[in-house]
Amino acid sequence: MAPEKQIRIMTVEDHPVFRGGLEILLSSQADMLLVGQATNADEALQEYRRLRPDVVLMDQRLPGASGTEALMAIKSQFSDASVMMLTTSRGDVEIQRALRAGAVAYVLKSTPKDELLKSIRTVAKGRNYIPSDVAGAVAENLGQEELTPRELEVLELVRDGNENKEIADRLTISETTVNFHIRNIVDKLQAKDRTHAVTLALRRGLLEM
Repeated sequence: MAPEKQIRIMTVEDHPVFRGGLEILLSSQADMLLVGQATNADEALQEYRRLRPDVVLMDQRLPGASGTEALMAIKSQFSDASVMMLTTSRGDVEIQRALRAGAVAYVLKSTPKDELLKSIRTVAKGRNYIPSDVAGAVAENLGQEELTPRELEVLELVRDGNENKEIADRLTISETTVNFHIRNIVDKLQAKDRTHAVTLALRRGLLEM
C-alpha cells in the first residue's frame, strides 16, 4: 500500500539514458512520484509553473542556459522551490554558484542510488543536503582570491590557444599588460604556468571547454 503522501518529483535532464534511469529508479519507490520531465531551462520553468512539484532534480549541463540559470529563473518566481542539482559538475565555483542561487542540495551523478534517494527524502522534509565530497571541493578552495572579469577574458583566450601577442591584439591592450594578467592568474589559481592555470580553471568550473 502506497504511503498517504508521495514526494512529487520533476527531473530536468537532457541525456535520455540518464533520464530513463532516473524514471526507473523513482518509479520503484513507493513514496516517490515522477510528475514531469524537462530537457532544458525553458521547459524547466514552464513545467515547474504547471506542476509545482515538491522536489526538482536539476542537471547543471543543459543545452542553452545552465542548470544554475534555470534554478534562478524558477526561484525568481517561486521562492519556496526545492531544487536539487544532480550533475557531473564537481567544480567548486559551479557548486558555490548553485548554492548561492538557492539550490537545496548538490549531488553528483556518480552518487550511489541509495544515497540519492536519501538526499531526495531529506530535501522533501525541508532540509538541505550537501555530501562530504561536495563540501570538501568547496572547502579546498575557500579563501582564494577570485579572478577579475578581465582575467577571465585573458584566460579564455589562453584556453583557445592564443599567444600573448594575439591576446593583446584581441583585447586592444599591450603585451606587457597581458603578461601582468597572466602572472596574476597563475598566482591566484596557485598554478605552475598558464597551461596549468587553464586546467585548474576548467576543473573548478571557472571556464567551460
